[in-house]
Amino acid sequence: MAVFAEADAPLRARNVCEAMDLNVAPNNINNVRIKPKRLTRRRILAETEPGLFTRPRPQSPGIQP
Repeated sequence: MAVFAEADAPLRARNVCEAMDLNVAPNNINNVRIKPKRLTRRRILAETEPGLFTRPRPQSPGIQP
């Protein structure tokens, strides 16, 4: 979550691997991709486009999802 808190734009799993100093290998990228997908289902992160993850924008008080 710290990586997303510091990011100023949506991130791909590859960017998250690089930010976490993980080896950018297909296995690591796939493992990292699973976590933002799970956080998206829980509405902790938002997927702006397929494979692009960011923190959700705060909603106005009168608008409910």
